[in-house]
Amino acid sequence: ALSAQTEDPFYEEWWFLLVMALSSLILILLVVFALVLHGQSKKYKNCSTGKTISNVEESVTLDNGGFTALELNSRHLNI
Repeated sequence: ALSAQTEDPFYEEWWFLLVMALSSLILILLVVFALVLHGQSKKYKNCSTGKTISNVEESVTLDNGGFTALELNSRHLNI
């Protein structure tokens, strides 16, 4: 009586184990990359647009002793 199955199953072959190990490594790297990108976007989400506008206004208000120099406020236009 001979066994009908003489070879090892495919999931015990070296090439299948290598493919599974490489696939697992790629999947782990993708998860880590996604978490890093999510952390970066969360860090920059704290800087809202209002804060950036106030930073621009602060850089403008440094001229003229802390007041913005707008010519339109002092000029009277004839309509």
